[in-house]
Amino acid sequence: MEPTEIERILKDSLQLDEVYAQGENAHFGVIVVNDDIAALSRVKQQQTIYAPLMSYFETGEIHALTIKTYTKEKWKMDRMLNGMN
Repeated sequence: MEPTEIERILKDSLQLDEVYAQGENAHFGVIVVNDDIAALSRVKQQQTIYAPLMSYFETGEIHALTIKTYTKEKWKMDRMLNGMN
């Protein structure tokens, strides 16, 4: 599985403001930017983001997924502080 496919699945399923995936060999990390998801508890965030990807966990295409969530404002500030445009 390619990171771009994970991004597409999450965008299509969750109406995210932004999503970025990276990784290889079934180990991936995602950054999700969405105010509603960022407001959830960590467990609910994981459940929400894992749900559209569950079939890929079952087939082994995804073995591990790390998740970072941001509100739009926090993502904007983080990018400014890290010199990203």
